[in-house]
Amino acid sequence: MRTRTTLAAIVIALSSRSALLAQSVARPITSAAQELISVVVEGKGPDVILIPGLASSREVWSGLADKLKQTHRLHLVQIAGFAGTPAVADPGNRVAAPSAEAIAAYIRRERIKAPVIIGHSLGGEIALMLGARHPGEIGRLLIVDALPFYSLLFSPTATVAAVTPRAVAFRDAMMAAPTDRANAMQSAAIDRLVKTEVARPAVIAAGVRSDRKTVADATYELMTTDLRSELKRITAPVEVIYAYDKLYGVPPASIDTTFQNAYASTPQVRFKRIDDSFHFVMLDQPDTFERAVIKFVEQRPPVARRLNE
Repeated sequence: MRTRTTLAAIVIALSSRSALLAQSVARPITSAAQELISVVVEGKGPDVILIPGLASSREVWSGLADKLKQTHRLHLVQIAGFAGTPAVADPGNRVAAPSAEAIAAYIRRERIKAPVIIGHSLGGEIALMLGARHPGEIGRLLIVDALPFYSLLFSPTATVAAVTPRAVAFRDAMMAAPTDRANAMQSAAIDRLVKTEVARPAVIAAGVRSDRKTVADATYELMTTDLRSELKRITAPVEVIYAYDKLYGVPPASIDTTFQNAYASTPQVRFKRIDDSFHFVMLDQPDTFERAVIKFVEQRPPVARRLNE
């Protein structure tokens, strides 16, 4: 029980952080015809697509990108509505699923052959969607502190039906959060996600600039999307990097079990735990994280799956 309670705090922090940081500032929502994602390309070499998480900026990858772009061509994704970018209205009030389709369309449009996909948190869920729903277009997947069904953090027996009322309550609370309460809870929420104090202001700034409705919809989608039945369709090798810290209050084996069970149906999956880190592994343990990523992307790639010319 203590394991589930401790891990659930991560999801609660994700939700409360974004809702509470968004304050009460209204931000424009553009038409659905506008791009769901924007992409900055840096470097030359084999292709790597990096997807940030909930209410995050692509700048979260800046430390890794500085090193990786020396040998790879990076496609740094920014999801619309996060970190000051204009929000895009989706008829289904979703964020992850349409973003995954937008990235798949980008891969086809740019004729990118078997890219490595790296996704953190919500970006990890998007990466899994790409791997499962577009297996012929993906080279390898690196998932950073993300689960195929986030509500497993509340209970290992969670179901979409059981968790939906909680997800609705979270979404409604996020939309209604007053500014004074937001200011009071902001620091505590960030403390649960970023252990390194000097790294927190950038995460806070991205959340402050994010569109409230986009974050609320994304949180609801994250909590009520169970991708476990789709994992068997992933043909690409998968590596899952996840965080552990003694402040979680549970043995590391408990965290190991949670991740390994969640990905049990994935055909080719490996796991790497990075200790002394909270959710933003790339900020709390940048050197260890960068070494793990570089080792992963420099592995000999599978035979390229060519797109239709």
